[in-house]
Amino acid sequence: MANQKVAVIYYSWSGTTERAAQAIGQQLDVDLIKLTVAPTTFSTDMYATSAIAQQQLNANQLPALTTELPDLNQYDLILVGGPVWGGTVSTPVRSFLTQLSDFKGIVAPFYTDAGTPGQYEADFKQLLPTVMTVRPGVSLTQPTSNTMKPWLKAVCQ
Repeated sequence: MANQKVAVIYYSWSGTTERAAQAIGQQLDVDLIKLTVAPTTFSTDMYATSAIAQQQLNANQLPALTTELPDLNQYDLILVGGPVWGGTVSTPVRSFLTQLSDFKGIVAPFYTDAGTPGQYEADFKQLLPTVMTVRPGVSLTQPTSNTMKPWLKAVCQ
């Protein structure tokens, strides 16, 4: 891990995923990159946001990211964080994953949920068909060193 360049790239709707990303940043030397969308893209209400995201998926209209991203191929490992929406990857994270089609490094998800992660990891992996190495993810709704450290050790090998 010492000579790997690592990015933690995340989208946080409620602040929970951001806290998880910051906790990872306290454990590793990483570039923290927050994915953002236009402020009017989603509601402040969880159920309304879920409905908006479902409409985006049904129309195949993912939200545009407003974050200026660096050259992703400078990283050996990208840890991608986001909330679980309807048991799957949130639409802003889906928007980001479309930009990894030429990425040659390792990707691993971390996610936060208000109930159950559903099929999050399977959905995540399916969204990255050209990425050679997608490592197992971890739920960090309540990030603790007991859940985070073993996962970080496994993905950073």
